[in-house]
Formats: sequence, structure tokens, C-alpha cells
Amino acid sequence: MQLLRNAVRPYAWGSRTTIAEMLGRPVPAPHPEAELWMGAHPGDPSRVVDRDGAEHSLLDRIEADPVGELGDATASRWGNRLPFLLKVLAVEDPLSLQAHPSAAQAASGYAAEEAAGIRRDAPNRNYPDPAAKPELVCALTEFHALAGFRDPVRTIELLEELRTPGLSAHIDLLVGQPNSDGLRALFTTWITLPQTALERLMPDLIDACVAHVKAHGDFSLECRTVLELGESYPGDAGVLAALLLNRLVLAPGEAIYLPAGNLHAYLHGTGVEILANSDNILRGGLTPKHVDVPELLRVLDFGCGDMPVSTGEQVGRLRTYRTEAPEFELSRVEWTAEDRVEVPLPAARPTIAVCTRGAVSISGVEVGRGRSVWVPACDVDLALRPIGTDRTQVFLATVGAEAAAHDTL
Repeated sequence: MQLLRNAVRPYAWGSRTTIAEMLGRPVPAPHPEAELWMGAHPGDPSRVVDRDGAEHSLLDRIEADPVGELGDATASRWGNRLPFLLKVLAVEDPLSLQAHPSAAQAASGYAAEEAAGIRRDAPNRNYPDPAAKPELVCALTEFHALAGFRDPVRTIELLEELRTPGLSAHIDLLVGQPNSDGLRALFTTWITLPQTALERLMPDLIDACVAHVKAHGDFSLECRTVLELGESYPGDAGVLAALLLNRLVLAPGEAIYLPAGNLHAYLHGTGVEILANSDNILRGGLTPKHVDVPELLRVLDFGCGDMPVSTGEQVGRLRTYRTEAPEFELSRVEWTAEDRVEVPLPAARPTIAVCTRGAVSISGVEVGRGRSVWVPACDVDLALRPIGTDRTQVFLATVGAEAAAHDTL
């Protein structure tokens, strides 16, 4: 078990205070800081810090001893690579509207682009790798997101509140077919509209949203979101698409799982995200980057309804956010100011532990807020113990339960 030094990714939508404050650095940071990466992603792997202060790439360490670091079954299943990436997200401005492929879609898309000779770093490349990219995000602060297509009956109620002459024909598409097929037809119509048509629709829509907010209507949150997105991305089809998605406000400790095909966008807040170790993204708007509409439509899941929000399953001292993803599992453990009980770490599983509140000792190694450790599968009998009297919180990232079960047989 060793401390990690992790990369901070400076995307424009990030915060100049959140990650800097978490890491104890000067605030504000000189530029936006969006993501703190913990893992063995080839683009920015964490570095393990030896007791003498020497640093080595976690990616190199795993490649040198995949069975010792990952466990035999995990190394075999995932091709000697850590299958997950853990992040702290600091979302100040909205991310792009996006979805991720299934394993089969990613494999076929990657093979087709390789055969076509598209550079893996080309701006129009959809599949830089052949892996799926499911995700789960757990809120550290109030966290705002768009995720999954809303029940079309409820969406019709929203659109009727905003009906304008220009939007009427579009709304009637869904009224005539209030199901997944109707959502597909309306979304496809909107995302393929010529720019001139979008620019004709938007002013009346914006005016209708302003009127709804002023009247304190039932869809004020959704309308404020359209106004905010319209200001940041005028004339972008993603602003229209936002009208079709569930608008979520997660409280700290609440999480959403985003499987293949789920259209989503993070809007604001701080969270811990765990995802499969992949870069495959199909964008749907709210971005100046490449949007491949046919490929996006091939990947999207138009299943609809309320987006499930999880508070985790309490087993012993761990609250685990279970998903169907074999690549990862995320758990959370908390201590109150009066609770100083030692908590064992899961055995025989490659794990990254990150402290998000207070400080803990992991078998004698102190880990403060914003700091993390790598625990290889070969390490056993390790435990977490809170330091001091503050409320304390740690997140544990490891492989999915199915993969872990194979390693303990």
C-alpha cells in the first residue's frame, strides 16, 4: 500500500477553488481545475510514492506485476490493466451532452475506425479504444445533472407549457407517439435541424422559459436550465435536447449510474466519479467538439422514465453503490466525531482509497483530505482508522463484485 500523487486536469468547465482547496493549495488556482484523476489511465497515470519519496507510474507498476497488483482473475479478464478510473469532479460550468457505447458497440466502432486509418487522437475519432465506458457519480456537494430521457407524458406537459408556433409541430411528434419511439423521432428531428431553423426556434423558446420562471411554474428548474444553457451555447441543438432529459439535483451521498447509451450532462457541483478506463464519448451538443449524429443515434438508449438515484447499500461499515458494471465498484465509509471504529479494507482486491473529509490512518500511513492510496490485491489485513475528532469520509474504488468473487475462489 502506497500513497498516490495524482494528475489534475485543467478543463475549462472546472472550478478554480474546489480541487485546490481539497489539496491544500493556494486558492484560487491560476486556471480552472476540473478533474483529479486516480488510477492507471495511459493519458495521465497516478504515481505511487515510495517511503523514501521516490515516485513510479502506477501504470508501469501494474505492467511489471499484473497478478500481484490486480489479482489473477482481474489481470486475466482485463488484459493486465486496471479496469477503472476514479475521479473527483469539480463542475463549475456544464459539460457536453454525451453518451457512451456498450462493449460490443465500442469494439465494432474501434475496429471500423482502425480499418479506416483514423488517427486515435483525431478530433473526429469516436472510439480511441475498444472498451465500454459505464460511469457512476456520487455527490459530495449538491450536484446538478441531466440524465436519461424523462417519461414522455411528463415531457409533453413541460412542452405544452412552452408551446410556441415554431415548436408546435415538433411537440405534436411526441404527443402523437408518447413513448420511446416518439422520443427518438423528436430528438432526431432536433439534433438534425439546420442552423437557420434552430436560430428561428430559440428566441421564442427562451421567451417562453422566462415567462414560465416568472410565473413560478411547475417546470421552473427545467426552464432555468434551458436559459442557462442557451446563454452559454446559443443556437445549439443540445439546448432543445435538454428539454427531454431528467433534471436531477443530487444531495451529498446520492449517486446515479450511467450505463451504455444514457444521454447525460453534468451541470454543477462536486462529486466522486468512477468509470471504466476508456475514452469513448459520443457527444450530442453543448460543445464545440465533434458531434457524429449517426453514430450517436446508433448508441443512444431511448428507454425513458425517472432516473434511479442510489444512496448505496449498507453492508457492515461500507455503503456500496452497486451497479451492473464489472469494471468497478464504489463504496463510502463515514465516521462521526464520536465514532473512531477501525474499518477493515476489502481483501484481495485492487483498491484506490481517497479521503474526502477529515483524515485517516491506513495501517500507519496518514492520508489527509484530497489524498489517496493504492492498495494492490496482494496486500491483506489493512484497515482504516480516523485521525482526530473531525467527521471523516473515505471512498473506496475497486473492481466489480463479480470480478472480485473470481479472485477469492
